[in-house]
Amino acid sequence: MSLTVTVLGSSGTYAGPDGACTGFLVRGGGATVMMDAGPGTLANLQRHVAPRELDAVVLSHSHPDHWLELPVLRNALKYVLACHDLDVYATAETLELAEKVTGSSLTPTFRPHVITDGSEVTIGDQHWRCSLTDHPVETLGLRVDADGRSLGYTADTGPAWSIAELGRVDLGLSEATFLHDSPERNPVHLSAHQAGAQAREAGVGHLVITHVLPTGSPAESVEEAAAAYGAPVDVATLHRTFDV
Repeated sequence: MSLTVTVLGSSGTYAGPDGACTGFLVRGGGATVMMDAGPGTLANLQRHVAPRELDAVVLSHSHPDHWLELPVLRNALKYVLACHDLDVYATAETLELAEKVTGSSLTPTFRPHVITDGSEVTIGDQHWRCSLTDHPVETLGLRVDADGRSLGYTADTGPAWSIAELGRVDLGLSEATFLHDSPERNPVHLSAHQAGAQAREAGVGHLVITHVLPTGSPAESVEEAAAAYGAPVDVATLHRTFDV
């Protein structure tokens, strides 16, 4: 199977009607990995694979819109599906919070692994590399290489970090929380313009924007990002699969 990424949720901060917070399914290189697990993503995951088919979960940071489905996944695996030893890669803070929420040890359902800036992980034939982004909590941008293709994911970041830190990638999945002139814009997230400009400078082959606020306009965000990127841009929509 060639490297693909499927959208399980893409709403920024909170989910709008019929939506879900951030989560993606990365398949290829002999592995099936859930990348971020925001609220609502477990139900959407099951449109594509069964939970028992996951080889690992990789979480970018401790903000709840990116990981809070993990305890629900644990419930499914532990109490219903009788599965255990699923590898979970996350920051130390994320794993600590997850254990507090579940009220007991994450093991043996999960095998938790701490990742941080510069961490490299191999899952099947997928090679993952982490880069510390510009966000109030430890947040990791993620690069995935498999089947001769490369995926870059900004997670959450402000403009002091760029997707270029991940090296040139075939597909860049970039947060674009706000329009550039939005009164809601703040420095801990990217605007669509900033996402497009960073992707152009980094030589990203195909830009897909995500993490647009439910109150925002995906069409306007795509237009703004494309103007800065200098090429067509896609937006992460629920259940869409992109070939990397």
